[in-house]
Amino acid sequence: MRRNDLLFELSRLFFPAVCMVCGEELLQSEECICLRCLYKLPRTYNFRLPNNAAEQLMAGRIPFERIASFCVYAKGGILPPLIHQLKYHHHKEVGALLGRIFGEDLLGSDFLKPIDIILPVPLHPKKEKSRGYNQAEMIACGLSEATSRPLSVGNLVRVVYNPTQTRRTKTQRWENVKSIFRVNNPDAFAHKHLLLVDDVITTGSTVEACGIALQACREMKISVATLGEVF
Repeated sequence: MRRNDLLFELSRLFFPAVCMVCGEELLQSEECICLRCLYKLPRTYNFRLPNNAAEQLMAGRIPFERIASFCVYAKGGILPPLIHQLKYHHHKEVGALLGRIFGEDLLGSDFLKPIDIILPVPLHPKKEKSRGYNQAEMIACGLSEATSRPLSVGNLVRVVYNPTQTRRTKTQRWENVKSIFRVNNPDAFAHKHLLLVDDVITTGSTVEACGIALQACREMKISVATLGEVF
């Protein structure tokens, strides 16, 4: 047994890594989630379906090309506890892992082909400092790694600190996010097809607010990718 493998086995003996979904001990080849639970993720594959439910939700609100979500976000399902671990328990590696898997699904698809830049929905600096990272950026990093599309951070920014969207109505969510994003350098996104990335799309208010801010960029196109969708 190689030295690195021996050290890994010793660390697992005293600090066993377990699946964040089922709690079973992970194999050396597994990361965060066991293969059995990954197989059970309720993937939508809706990037293959023009006019899918997410696209119908956003129709007429902002100009966009396509919208895709990795999984259905359903109460009692596998995805909600993973998103909770990502956002509130400092497990940023979950976002990167699921982003990579989603990116691997997108490889070779018509959805991915025109994308020039991957763009995470930003957090306000105060919120990002408190959390330690931006969960959308972790997902976007995984997508970028899998698809070899460049990542842009710091041009689209959140300029207003606002309360959480949890437990808000559709109207309240829109009032909470309108006019809170800004593009620092619109020319950097001119003539580009952007893939806007967030964790979950619920009412679409955050995506809409980002899309409105991005209209400052000349001849820019937007597609959207999220880990989960709630409909």
